[in-house]
Amino acid sequence: MFRGYALRNVRRASQADSLKHDITDHITFTLALDRGTAADRDFYMSAAWSIRDRIAERWAGTQRQYREQDVKRVYYLSLEFLMGRTLGNALINLDLTEAVQEALDPLGYRLEDIESMEPDAGLGNGGLGRLAACYLDSMATLEIPGYGYGIRYEHGIFRQQIVEGRQVELPDNWLHDDNPWEIARPDRTYAVKFYGRTEAEGKPNGEVRFRWVDTQDVKAMAYDTPIPGYRNNTVNTLRLWAAKATEAFDLADFIRGDYLAAVAAKSQTETISKVLYPPDDTGSGKELRIKQQYFFVSATIQDIIRRYLRERKTFTDFPDKVQIQLNDTHPAVAIPELMRLLLDEHGLGWNEAWEISRRTFAYTNHTVLPEALETWSIDLFGRLLPRHLQIIEEIDRRLRGRAEERFAGAPDRVERMAILSHGQVRMASLAIAGSHTINGVAALHTRILRERIFHDFYELWPDKFVSVTNGVTQRRWMLKANPPLSRLITHTIGDEWVTDLTRLEELEKFAADEDFRTVWQTIKEVNKKELARVVERITGVSINPAAIMDVQVKRMHEYKRQLLNVLRLVHQYLELRDNPSLDVLPRAVLFAGKAAPTYWRAKQVIKMINCVADLVNRDASVSKKLQVAFLPDYNVSLAEKIFPGSDLSEQISTAGYEASGTGNMKFALNGALTIGTLDGANIEIADAVGKDNIFIFGLDAEDVARRKDAGYHPQLMYETSPNVRRVIDFIRGGAVCPDEPGLFDGIIEDLLEHDRFMLLADFDAYLEAQAKVDVAYRDQDRWTRMSILNVARCGFFSSDRSVKEYAERIWKL
Repeated sequence: MFRGYALRNVRRASQADSLKHDITDHITFTLALDRGTAADRDFYMSAAWSIRDRIAERWAGTQRQYREQDVKRVYYLSLEFLMGRTLGNALINLDLTEAVQEALDPLGYRLEDIESMEPDAGLGNGGLGRLAACYLDSMATLEIPGYGYGIRYEHGIFRQQIVEGRQVELPDNWLHDDNPWEIARPDRTYAVKFYGRTEAEGKPNGEVRFRWVDTQDVKAMAYDTPIPGYRNNTVNTLRLWAAKATEAFDLADFIRGDYLAAVAAKSQTETISKVLYPPDDTGSGKELRIKQQYFFVSATIQDIIRRYLRERKTFTDFPDKVQIQLNDTHPAVAIPELMRLLLDEHGLGWNEAWEISRRTFAYTNHTVLPEALETWSIDLFGRLLPRHLQIIEEIDRRLRGRAEERFAGAPDRVERMAILSHGQVRMASLAIAGSHTINGVAALHTRILRERIFHDFYELWPDKFVSVTNGVTQRRWMLKANPPLSRLITHTIGDEWVTDLTRLEELEKFAADEDFRTVWQTIKEVNKKELARVVERITGVSINPAAIMDVQVKRMHEYKRQLLNVLRLVHQYLELRDNPSLDVLPRAVLFAGKAAPTYWRAKQVIKMINCVADLVNRDASVSKKLQVAFLPDYNVSLAEKIFPGSDLSEQISTAGYEASGTGNMKFALNGALTIGTLDGANIEIADAVGKDNIFIFGLDAEDVARRKDAGYHPQLMYETSPNVRRVIDFIRGGAVCPDEPGLFDGIIEDLLEHDRFMLLADFDAYLEAQAKVDVAYRDQDRWTRMSILNVARCGFFSSDRSVKEYAERIWKL
C-alpha cells in the first residue's frame, strides 16, 4: 500500500494575505494586466492558478513517491468524467475556503461569484461520468495510486435549451476561455493508428509476427488535471487526450491556393475529440464512436506501458503493478490493444500475453438493457482496426472452444457467449472474456447479470462475478453542496464523517431530540427557498418554497419513467381542476435531464413535461396546490443546488432495469425521502433506512419478468383502472398540448399496445404511494425524523466504501 507523501517545502503559503498577493501577481505577471483593467473572468483565472500553485508541489511529490515506492497503480478508463466545477471542491479538500474568501474581500469579490464564473467541465452525460468523478476523489482521499484516463472533449455533451417546450442542443464551449486547472503535456504524445492492413512475417523459430502497416495516424496529446485528496498531501491525476493532426498544415495545398484543403486534415482529425457521444444513427457516426473509443484507449495503454517500462525490462510482473478498470464497455477495445502491443511491439507469445492481459483488466457493467451492450459491425470494426479484429478472432476462437467443452451439446449457449456473432463484435463478451473480475454496481443488478444477462458466462466462470454497490463522495455532495447541513452534522458528531461516512449513524439518536429536529427543519426550509430562487431564475416559474419539493432529475430515458411521473401530474391536475378545494398539500414538481439528440421518444417526453407544466401553472384553480417546472441544462453545479432543497426523491425506474443509480444516494444524504421501486440501489437504501422511512411501490424485478413471460397486456390496465383510463383519454383528447392536439398520440398508442416499461401496471400503486407521502408530510415532526434517519443510515453509500471494496476485492492493493 502506498505511504502518503510528506510535504517538505510548500512553495506557496496558505494564508489569506499570501493568496491575495498571488492572485494579484497572476493578474500582473501571467495576464499582463492591472487590477483596473482586469475583468471578472481574469480574477477567476488568477484565483484558480493561485490554488493550482498550492497543489503543484503535492502533485509532483505524489508522483515521485509513487515511483520511489514502486507502487501498484490503478488506471480507471472511462469515456465520461462528469467533474463539475473544480475550484470549490479543491478549496474544500485543501482547507482553503475561508482563506480564499478573506483574500478576495479586499479585491471586491465574493467567493461564490468567483466560483460561478467557472464552467462545468462538459465531459459526461450522467451517472457513468459522475461515478467516475466520485471515484477519483475517493482514490485520492484514500491515498490509492489512481489515474483517470479519458478524452478532452472540446465541446462536451451539449448545452440544452428549451424552446417552445422542446429540447434544442447547442455546443457546450466549456473550453472557450481556457481551463486554468489543466496542464498540457506535449511531451506525452502518442501515435494512434487507424485503417491500413496487416502483414504476416515468419520467424526462423516458426512463429508468425504481424505488422500493422499503411495506417492513417492521429496524435493523442495529454492534458493533466490534478485530483487532490481531502486534507492530505496526495494529488492524483486525470489525464485526458486531445486529438491532433500529424501534419496540421499542408503547405503545398496552401501555395496552390487551396486554403481549405491545407487545413482539412487537421480539422477532420481533431473531430475525434470534439464531442462526447456523436450520434451513431449513421455509418459515419458509428465510425467516429469507434475512433473515439480506440483513440483514448490506445494512447492510454501506450502511456501505461511507458510508465511501467521506465523501471523494468520485462512484463513478468505487469499485472502485479498495473490494474486497469474498464468503466463499462466503451474502453473494452483496450484488451486487444494491450495484446497487440505485447505481441507485435514487444515480442511476447500469445499465451504469455493473454495471461498478462487477463490478469490486468477488470470490467464494470452498468446496464441490463440489451441495446446498451455495445456491438459493432465486424466489417466496420475490421476496416478501422484490422489487427485488432485478428486478435479478437483468436480470443473468440479460444472462448468458443472453452464454452463448447463446458457446454457440450448446447451450441445456442456457445453462440450467446461468442464475441463475434451474426456479423457483430460484442464488446461486453470481449470485456468478460478478457477480464479477471466483472462487477455489477448493486446487489440486484449483479444478481440479474448472473442469472439472466450473462448467465452462461457466470456458469463458466462463477468466481469472476462480484458486486460492488456504487457510492458518492460526501465531500462534493454534502460538504460542498449543503454547507448548512454539513455544519450541523459536524457540530453534533464531529467531522470524522467527512472521511468515514458510516459515522453518520451517530446522528440517529438525535432524531428524538426536539431541538435538533427544529434546527434540521430550519436548514431544509432555507435550502428550499434557495432552490425556489434558482427555479425562478432559470425557468421564470415562481414556486412556493413551502410546498413539497418533489424532484426527478436524471438522464432522460424510457426505463427511468419520467413519463410515469407526467401521467401522475395529469391525474393530479384533473383531480384539482374538478375539485379545487381538494385537501392536498401543495407540491412543486421539478424535472431536469438531457435526452440524447437522436432519442426521439425521450425528447417527446420533455415536450410533454413542458406542456403539462404550462397547463398546470396557468390554471389558477390548480397552481396554488400544484406547480411544475423543467430546469434546462442539468449539470453538476445545478445538481448541487437541487439536492439540498428537495423533500421527495423520485426513483421510479422499472424494477430490474436501473443498474444502481447514484442520484438516489445524493438525495437521501441531503435529507430527502425516496419514493421508488425496488430497483437498483433503491433496494439497499430501503434496507438501510427501514421500510417506514421510504415509500416503495409497484412491481419488483421478479414480478416484471413474470408478467412479461405470461404476456403483459397494457390495454387491460386501461380497461380495468379508472385512473389509467381517465389520464389516457385526457391526453388523447389533445388538451395537454392544444396547439398540437395529436402530438402525443404515438406515446399513448405505444403505452396501450406495448408499455415495455410497465408504466400502466404500476400507475395505481404509484398514486397510492404519493398519497402516503402527503399523509407523512402533514406531520412535519414525523417527516423530519424520517429525514434525519435517512441521512444517519445512509453512510454505506459513500464512494470511499466502494473504492475500498474495489481495492480489496478486485485490484488486490
